[in-house]
Amino acid sequence: MTFAPLKTVTSKTLVLPAANIDTDQIIPARFLTVTSRDGLGKHAFNDWRYHEDGRETDHILNSDAAKACEILVGGHNFGCGSSREHAPWSLTDYGIRVVISSEIADIFLSNSMKNGLLPIIIEKNAHQWLLDHPGEEITVDLKTCEVRLPKNGGTFGFNIDAFSRHCLMEGVDEMGYLTAQNDAIATYEKKQKARREL
Repeated sequence: MTFAPLKTVTSKTLVLPAANIDTDQIIPARFLTVTSRDGLGKHAFNDWRYHEDGRETDHILNSDAAKACEILVGGHNFGCGSSREHAPWSLTDYGIRVVISSEIADIFLSNSMKNGLLPIIIEKNAHQWLLDHPGEEITVDLKTCEVRLPKNGGTFGFNIDAFSRHCLMEGVDEMGYLTAQNDAIATYEKKQKARREL
């Protein structure tokens, strides 16, 4: 699977300040039967965005401003709950490329990096600044692993493993990375075979 390479993202923030936003809130279980991410964005946070009869609520997620944001700032312990790749699928299809919080659940964090979504755990004072300033334009630079805040808010580093960083910047998942090594693998195997035949 491939996705748009992620190197630098400058965007206004979509802030969802509630703590413990779990994967069932991100994408309710009844939408987990699909095997494609296409169109799943319309169900992201479905039960916040729609009444039972299908009418839109007045939630910020339904606003044009929110739909233009590529950076989501969530409350503490974002993405907790059950493991489901559909959670990052729905967020990326909605248009989100980066999720920032002071804590992100491990399984959601891992699933995100495999699916083109950059999860950033940032220090608490920077997280609080972001919660207190919704809609501000910030820059996330994956090349330098920095989040740059406006209005003298400062620059804050974040950690990501080298392999995930490479895949996100190149726009490939793990299988895409391995497939790209086919020629190198074939060359190595050919050399090993030649050595065994000596």
